[in-house]
Amino acid sequence: MSIFEVKIPRRRDCQLMDMADPLRVLRHQFVLPPDTIYLDGNSLGVLPKATTARVADVVTREWGEDLITSWNKNGWFDAPRRIGDKIAQLIGAAAGEVVATDTTSINLYKVLSTAMTIAAQNSTTRRVIVSERGNFPTDLYIAQALCAERGFQLHLIDQTELTTALNSDVAVLMLTHVNYRTGFMHDMESVTAAAHHAGALTVWDLAHSAGAVPVDLHAALADFAVGCGYKYLNGGPGAPAFVWVHPQHAERFWQPLAGWWGHAAPFAFSPQYQPAAGISRFLCGTQSMLGMAALECGVDTLLAAQVHGGMAALRKKSLALSDLFIQLVEHRCGGYGLEVVTPQEHSLRGSQASFAHSKGAYAIMQALIARKVIGDFRAGAAGGTVADGEDILRFGFTPLYLGFDEVWQAVEHLRQVLESGEWKAEKFMQKLAVT
Repeated sequence: MSIFEVKIPRRRDCQLMDMADPLRVLRHQFVLPPDTIYLDGNSLGVLPKATTARVADVVTREWGEDLITSWNKNGWFDAPRRIGDKIAQLIGAAAGEVVATDTTSINLYKVLSTAMTIAAQNSTTRRVIVSERGNFPTDLYIAQALCAERGFQLHLIDQTELTTALNSDVAVLMLTHVNYRTGFMHDMESVTAAAHHAGALTVWDLAHSAGAVPVDLHAALADFAVGCGYKYLNGGPGAPAFVWVHPQHAERFWQPLAGWWGHAAPFAFSPQYQPAAGISRFLCGTQSMLGMAALECGVDTLLAAQVHGGMAALRKKSLALSDLFIQLVEHRCGGYGLEVVTPQEHSLRGSQASFAHSKGAYAIMQALIARKVIGDFRAGAAGGTVADGEDILRFGFTPLYLGFDEVWQAVEHLRQVLESGEWKAEKFMQKLAVT
């Protein structure tokens, strides 16, 4: 029996799992508040210890002393490609195929627009973008805006309708690899193959995948991908995002935001735009070096896992943590209206566990947060595997810094919150601006 296969673990069992965990040394890379159990790395990763000194150095030395010479002297100009090459190692891309830049929404606008241009060139009848009704809203908003601008139609489907929705009218299939609410994970390779068989291109949002689950964009024959830097990549609030384009598409068209950083020779200051080669043309304006410095520190925390088995080892521990959490919740918190909505099959699950609660999900989470057990709440929405209107409690599992004993303690706090009814207090019912 492995260290991860205890039937109904006691706390001592979980402590022994931590002692036997080869990845436990990676926890020391992070600043973790005392007496806090952090289960929200899928929304905002924690602070790497290296980040504070690195950003301070950018401010005081590189900006304060070296000033504008830092664009050359300190590698500012090459940062989007350098950090992109590091991210590429986590998502099955090659060096020179990824850039860190802008936000996920802006990058999605770039690649979806490019995909629509390619589709329109290949066929005059393919005018439909397909996505899931339960996709992250910003992705749908970007698609809605582009469809209105370009005369396309956005067709929203439920997860179970995917195969039947891929017909001869579809130009692009736009999906988030791991659903932000339920944690459901698509089989990227088979879904991409189905889209290509139907003659459609694929755009993948890796916001809840990069740094959390193994991704191999080349093996899946994907066309375009974007993702954010502030969740599992630990880049800090509002960190730069990233964009990947398959080399076969990278130089076929201009991307729509043709800014000077995406120019072939930005410091030639030509009045005529000439796109840079490859992925560099998907840059736009001047980059934030403070954000880039923090993101690079965050990505480096993932790359530090390579000597311990890399993403495969992180994935194994992630599944063990979420298996343990789901098992303990079902065993110790039964009868209180919680319904697990995250797939229990490993191949269908990201690095989170979500539970629906029809009456008090928000208040229950607030009560947990008051106990320094930090997860988050997501309001009910149509689509996916959660019924329209059901709210969920969402718990993320980041194996870089989360331990098995913390999972046991988190479930014990949840049990106490439910059993005592303390979540029904008025103070926990008042919704804050950010939920």
